[in-house]
Amino acid sequence: MKNLVDHLSQYAAYHRDWRNIVTHFLGIPLIVLAVTILLSRPGVLAYGLWLSPALLVAVASVRFYLRLDRPLGVLMSVLLLLCLWSGASLAQQSTSVWLAWGVGLFVTGWIIQFIGHYYEGRKPAFIDDVTGLIIGPLFVVAELAFLLGMRKELQQAIEKRVGPVRKRKPVTG
Repeated sequence: MKNLVDHLSQYAAYHRDWRNIVTHFLGIPLIVLAVTILLSRPGVLAYGLWLSPALLVAVASVRFYLRLDRPLGVLMSVLLLLCLWSGASLAQQSTSVWLAWGVGLFVTGWIIQFIGHYYEGRKPAFIDDVTGLIIGPLFVVAELAFLLGMRKELQQAIEKRVGPVRKRKPVTG
């Protein structure tokens, strides 16, 4: 079984251009929120909790994240809870409101992602390995931690495998 460094390094190999990483800070959260919204129907309110396919996917995702890394898994849990709350709120609106938000955020998020991969000059990671779809959100959280000066050992382990983030286009001569 792959560990945290294995997963993040494989994903990071497709994300070494800083502009691509920046687009992922916006695009991936929009996509995660959109998927949560769209999977929040059908749903039913039971004991104050909105039960839906989104909840099942979130629980499975949280289990995966917590097995890889406890601190990042806890943070992912909090973020997914916020998405579930938003999804449940929108799922209880009219179908047109629910769909407009879900589809609109999904399309917007993917447009932003593909702009980033234009700068990267490489296809998205999930095209070669579908696990990139669940690792993407964790990658964004890890990159944010690196920007805040946290998890330096993890950052160094990833960069040892795939190299540092490129700040500008390489000069060829």
